[in-house]
Amino acid sequence: MGTILLIIIYLAFISLGLPDSLLGAAWPVIGTDLEARLGMAGVLSMTITVGTIVSSLFSGAVVRRFGTGVVTLASCIMTASSLVGFSYAPSIVWLIVCAIPLGLGGGAVDAGLNDYVAARYKAHHMSWLHCFWGVGATAGPMIMAPFLSGNVSWRDGYLTVAGIQIALVILLMVTLPLWRSRAEQRGAGLGVEPSETETSLAYEGTYKPQHVTGVKYALASFLFYCGVEMTVGLWGSSYLLKDRGLTAYDAAQWVSIYFAGITIGRLITGFVTFKLSNRILIRGGQITAFAGALLLLLPLPTGFALAGLLIMGLGLAPIYPCMLHETPVRFGKERAQKIMGYQMAVAYTGSALMPPLLGLLAGFSTIGIFPLYIVVLAGAMLLFSERLNVLLDKRNEFSARG
Repeated sequence: MGTILLIIIYLAFISLGLPDSLLGAAWPVIGTDLEARLGMAGVLSMTITVGTIVSSLFSGAVVRRFGTGVVTLASCIMTASSLVGFSYAPSIVWLIVCAIPLGLGGGAVDAGLNDYVAARYKAHHMSWLHCFWGVGATAGPMIMAPFLSGNVSWRDGYLTVAGIQIALVILLMVTLPLWRSRAEQRGAGLGVEPSETETSLAYEGTYKPQHVTGVKYALASFLFYCGVEMTVGLWGSSYLLKDRGLTAYDAAQWVSIYFAGITIGRLITGFVTFKLSNRILIRGGQITAFAGALLLLLPLPTGFALAGLLIMGLGLAPIYPCMLHETPVRFGKERAQKIMGYQMAVAYTGSALMPPLLGLLAGFSTIGIFPLYIVVLAGAMLLFSERLNVLLDKRNEFSARG
């Protein structure tokens, strides 16, 4: 039963990734069709992410009340309905309206299933879970690309993805009794088991995570990581189309390759975690991502820029899941859950603010600033992460002497 539920969770994360990459791939055509300014893509992205933040903050209480299976089902219904709305939206205002439930549904699924897997499955499943998000994010532009090149419309692309979401809704409805049975077997009533960390925090409750050594640098690393990942996903296609001269079809395909790099990298990371530490994987990923960003920035032929996208995807792959998994090691098990919540909130904030900021800046100049912007974000992520490592090493040395 546990294996069946894990497969369903992986499928749910594929569906979570599908709409995340659609907007960036289709925006060059959507913006023209609806006569919207370039920066409106950032507004839509921010609307979705704000909805994600709100639903994530309340997901714990909602899951305890209704159970993970019911919340996942309801969230997928919301996202499917939103995608149908996108396909029929007559104006940018309607897209913004439809973006609200898309964010709310995605955030509840993300937070609820991450917690479910962390509490019940081994650590390498976390990397593979986010790998399946990458499968969806990679497939999104690939599904959309044919609808951008022929006589069909981007609206049909959104409707196709909505159909996939509806199929998942049907699967979740059929398998809903499995979630309830699993919860009853574990004696948790609603499918939530208190972990060792939760038990410790129940007795602690007085410390402030932001005062723990290095937490601010960890939060900054999450902020800039999500800023890089989401900015490339949202604006990469527009940059390749407007500044590098690719067609809308080819630009969408190359953004899909970027997400494929993240997906493949996370699949490999799940195996590599048995041999290498999280710190090594995080540092290696950040250096690789920074190198890929430099390839975008340097005045080289377009082929190098496309290779830079793939290299960035591969570099970003291990960073997020490894930083999440490293939290108890960095700050202690008794503090991990509360600090994890801070990290997720800041990560979503990076996703909400960084892509629209580029859209705003591009409105005053051109989308040609995209590579420089990505290099700055990737460099800041590496800088704050290394500063955190220095502080943690000093703390460990002090503890060893004591």
